[in-house]
Amino acid sequence: MINFASAALKVFLAVNPTDMRKSFNGLCAIAHDHIGQTLAHEALFVFCNKRRNRLKILYYDRTGLWIAANRTDTHCPL
Repeated sequence: MINFASAALKVFLAVNPTDMRKSFNGLCAIAHDHIGQTLAHEALFVFCNKRRNRLKILYYDRTGLWIAANRTDTHCPL
């Protein structure tokens, strides 16, 4: 379980569109090169695509990296 309930939590938002095909290494590189931050505990790195209908959140919890993804434009076909 990821617990984001912390007063020390920082959120870094990439303002430029991001290629949503990127995974751990690609998003880490963007966080380092463009946002100017290295991965740290108590920090979320948020990326979105050009149409602003997809999000990826990169989180480091001291044991490894997590990526959470959300797409707001489609529904699950059941």
